[in-house]
Formats: sequence, C-alpha cells, structure tokens
Amino acid sequence: MTIKTKDLNARLFGKADKRRATNATEAQTAARDKAAVIELAVAGEGTVAFELVKINAAEVKDKTQVFSENAREQAFLNEHALADILTTLKDRGQQYPAVGRWLDDGRIEVLDGSRRRMSCILASKDFLVYVAKGINSEHAKFLSDVANAHKPLSLYERGKEMQELLASGKVADQKELAKYCQCSEALVSGALKAATLPMELLMAYPSVGELGRPTIVKLHRIYFALQKPDQQQLIEQLTSVDSPLWQQINVQGITRITREVTMKLEQMGEALQPKVLVEKLKAQELVKGKAIYTRDGDKLQLKLKKMTEKQVDEILAYLSDYLK
Repeated sequence: MTIKTKDLNARLFGKADKRRATNATEAQTAARDKAAVIELAVAGEGTVAFELVKINAAEVKDKTQVFSENAREQAFLNEHALADILTTLKDRGQQYPAVGRWLDDGRIEVLDGSRRRMSCILASKDFLVYVAKGINSEHAKFLSDVANAHKPLSLYERGKEMQELLASGKVADQKELAKYCQCSEALVSGALKAATLPMELLMAYPSVGELGRPTIVKLHRIYFALQKPDQQQLIEQLTSVDSPLWQQINVQGITRITREVTMKLEQMGEALQPKVLVEKLKAQELVKGKAIYTRDGDKLQLKLKKMTEKQVDEILAYLSDYLK
C-alpha cells in the first residue's frame, strides 16, 4: 500500500523534541524545524533518541553509506531519477532530514533518505540526517522499507524483491506473488522480467523508475533473443564509453529520451543478430487465368477463379475422395 509522505513522517516520528507530536502535521513540523533531537518510534517497540547531524557537502559520499538491504538500487539514482526533489533541494536545501544509524567506524548508515543523500551529493549541498546508536538490523530493515513506501520502486527493484519471495518459499508461484504484493499478475510478470535484465542495460535509460511494463517486455525480448556471446558484446558496447547511452541522445524530456534509447537498443540488437530474411515463395501458374499454386515442402496452396458451381463441387468431391 502506498503511503503519502505526510503519513510516512507521522508513522516514523512518534514524538518530537519534547512536543509529543500526535498527528502528521506536528511530526512534519518537528522534522522541518530540524529539532536537535527527535524520538523515533521503531516498529512499535518503544522509541529511540535520534540526534540531528549535518555533514558537509564535500564529505557526504565518504562519511555516509546506504543500508545494504535497502530495496532501492542506488546505481539508478541520477539527476533524472531524482528530478522530483533535486530542483527544490538546489534552491532551498534539504527540507527534511534523513534517518540513519552510527556504524562502528564512525560513519553513518542511511536507513531512510537514500534519494536525499544522492541529491545532496549531486547538488553539492550539506546533508542533514537524524542518527542513533543501537539500531539492530531488523529495525533498520523496518525503517528502510517504510521509508521506501512513499516513492514507488522501479519494476526492476520490485522484481528483485519478488525473486527473494519466491526463493524463500514465502510464495509458490506468480499467482501467489500477485496476491501477496497486492498487484496484477501482469505486473508480477513484468517485474520478474525486469529483474532478469542486466543493470548495464537498464542504466542506458535516464530514469529506470520511469520504465513501464511495455518497455521492459521489449527489452527482455531484445536481450534474450541474442546468444550469450552477443549479449556480452551488447553490454560491452554500452559500458565501453564514458557516458551512458541516454546522455548520447540529442533530444529533451525523459519520455522522448526513453523512446530513443529503446530504438537504439533495438538497432544494436539487430546488428548483433541480423534478422534472417525468408524468401517469399512465388506462385506457379497451372492454368492461365484460372489456376495458380504455391508449393512449400509438403504443403500445397491452390487458388482457382472463374469457376462454375458445378466445377467447384466436382473438384471438392475429387479432393475429398483422393485424400481419404
């Protein structure tokens, strides 16, 4: 179930800066005001005090990392994928701090806010994050999963989660997956197809999160129509240049770029495995102006015209008797 941002904050921030937030507005206000300490309700098992930490823009990449079990694929986060928050962040800075935990080496592991973290890196902005000690892996996964709920995962990311559900035995097949994930079987099929594609192929696009099922199905067909050596050659073509394929497309807008990238990938696939052109069989004339036939192995196609009703009946009767 999708959770709105305001509801997400209310669900995460149970009490704020001694103000005992009791609704979404109060919780949001506490986060927006960047209170020095916020008490965070974790999985309904009491609260933990989180301290607000500011990390200088130049140190964000080195002093923080993203929780390893975060379902969101970090390699897909670029300026297009983050467009919904990057513009505001560049103009006004980070509006809501992320949530993380201290690691033994003194760095911070981000549990909620991987998109904000990457946006700060891309925009060269300071990164704000509430950090606490003593957050175990189970609670870390809870915070990460809840936080991801308000920004839908890509089909690839959903497919990876579905693969894990199948592998763990929690569900037996795609039909059960659809019920478990509360989505259509068509979406499950598309997500699982996406999860089988190599990341290098998906990163040819400006925003993997914008790739719908039709594009994923087409990519799946392009890639798996190739033999393994040709698949590897396609990946090498995509990774042998300094910039991803989408940056080489001279059009504007994610939709247009996405369409052009797909067309380019189709061309690359066809070049690696050209389509075999089957020569069309030519019809032979049997009786000029009245009968022609086409023979293909053990198949015979006969076309007759200018036939009387009597001739038709006699020919059909003959064929019926002859082929018995």
